[in-house]
Amino acid sequence: MSACDYTSTEIQAYTMALQIKNGDIVIVGTGLPIVGAILAKKTFAPECALLVEAGLMDCNPIELPRSVSDLRMMEHCAVKWPPYRYLGVQANTWLHHNDNVIGFIGGAEIDQYGNVGSTCIGDYFAPALRLPGSGGANGIATYCNTIISMTHEKRHFRENIDYITSPGWINGATGRADRNLPADRGPRMVVSDLGVLEFDKNTKKMILTGYYPFTSPSEIREKTGFDLDVSRAKELTPPPAEYTDLMRKIDPQQIFIKAGS
Repeated sequence: MSACDYTSTEIQAYTMALQIKNGDIVIVGTGLPIVGAILAKKTFAPECALLVEAGLMDCNPIELPRSVSDLRMMEHCAVKWPPYRYLGVQANTWLHHNDNVIGFIGGAEIDQYGNVGSTCIGDYFAPALRLPGSGGANGIATYCNTIISMTHEKRHFRENIDYITSPGWINGATGRADRNLPADRGPRMVVSDLGVLEFDKNTKKMILTGYYPFTSPSEIREKTGFDLDVSRAKELTPPPAEYTDLMRKIDPQQIFIKAGS
């Protein structure tokens, strides 16, 4: 398959889908990650369980939901909990320190340690832009391994972000433990529209590990607002045609997968 046979958002969604394995509990919200999660559920990870903040467990929607509260999420849903149970003590006991739980989150800004900002741009008390805030992202980033979806531009990948909404590795290998956060949890990777970035085992700094066929490590480095190690990057495999076709059936109106992008 050549680069013109898929869009940047389709390979991004496919790359996110590949991170989901059978038996995983996947916390997913609105946007491109839901396309990837549904793709995984309908193909190579049918036994994964998709969870959303509305309290719905093991979702397998026929039509693409526009949000986590969209009633289409309830189709073929195994359990319909009220949100307070999903966000409350029972869910905390069940989800925390569970090795097969992953959460997809996003934001407006991210730094080299995977700290995500979705609260404000600029000073908190006098921001240039006030953003929606955490939703459930802070709790997910605190207690689960996360996969972060981002658009790859310097204004999003910054050396220092204005406000940490969802904690990553804070400032290095001991950053989470130093702040009494679970040290055995944290950001697993960032899947952007240009490639995949993971975190060095020792320093917890972001590194480029994969790039799409239509870009290059040098371009990604240029579009990153901090010094990025690209020495370990490898070209990623495009989605097979049948997976691209399925994503276009999942999102036929191209709400999250945009044509020509």
